[in-house]
Amino acid sequence: MKVAIFSMHQFEKDYLLKANENKHELVLIEARLSDSTVKLASDCKAISIFTGDNADGKNLANLAKLGIRYVALRSAGFNHVDLNSAKALNIKVARVPSYSPHAIAEHSVALMLALNRKLIRANHRLMDLNFKLDGLVGFDMHGKTAGIIGTGKIGSVVAKILHGFGCKLLGVDLVKNQDLIDKYQIEYCTCESLCERSDIITLHTPLNEKTHYLVDEECIDRMKNGVMLINTSRGGLINTKAVIKSLKTKKIGALGIDVYEEEEGLFFEDHSEDILQDDTIARLMTFKNVMITSHQAFLTDTALEEIARTTIYNLDCFENQLKSENELN
Repeated sequence: MKVAIFSMHQFEKDYLLKANENKHELVLIEARLSDSTVKLASDCKAISIFTGDNADGKNLANLAKLGIRYVALRSAGFNHVDLNSAKALNIKVARVPSYSPHAIAEHSVALMLALNRKLIRANHRLMDLNFKLDGLVGFDMHGKTAGIIGTGKIGSVVAKILHGFGCKLLGVDLVKNQDLIDKYQIEYCTCESLCERSDIITLHTPLNEKTHYLVDEECIDRMKNGVMLINTSRGGLINTKAVIKSLKTKKIGALGIDVYEEEEGLFFEDHSEDILQDDTIARLMTFKNVMITSHQAFLTDTALEEIARTTIYNLDCFENQLKSENELN
């Protein structure tokens, strides 16, 4: 089966080719899927897309006209796909529901530690031969209260790691994980209570209509002064302008993000020779207590192998008219 692979990055290319084992004819396209690049999928029967690709109703309709019948996501999230349009167009969509929750969980905790112990600032000082410790005071993770919003696969691993540090754990989820309660003494509570009591808040919930701007001015007002906020889930979970306002007043004492609501066209690209046009992220980058990574939490060899394996498996199912358990309705 001929497949157009949009947003093909060098870091995933070898993993995908190895998993494919020459079964499918892969057309590797560096460009993102957009209304101007849809035509690149001509003569293909399926496409594979990444998180920054735009599979809205218009693009799906144009893909259907080209003969595209299948969409294989190389991600767990699918908020960039209009599933209603896909169903109406008889286009099947499958995702990678889980690749490595450990990768994202570990990156989340790495952001916490780097911010807390001011590792980036300390390293920059050393490069300037400044060995003074003033301004580098952190805090013991042990005994601190960590609030985990979303205790699914990733949030559960975060709970396990933070329990190992000796943190008191609070959780918010539609479904209480009894295993986390039994093993790590997590206390499930309301989102309001979690915000009021947590020293560290980390987000691990999907982005949908109910969770969009979950962290807004009202939510931040409930938080402790100097709270640390971590987001490795979806950029739209936080109102970035409200967060900037709270960083300026020191209500938020530290911010670590691996995702950004306007990251499309920015993350995964080299803009080192460009003038940054996004004033919001430019403002974020001026804070010494903010750490930003460009959607790299998933970026481990284990995760890339699993993403590639599952993507090819989904394409195999499409080609052989078999229903994949990863198919989205």
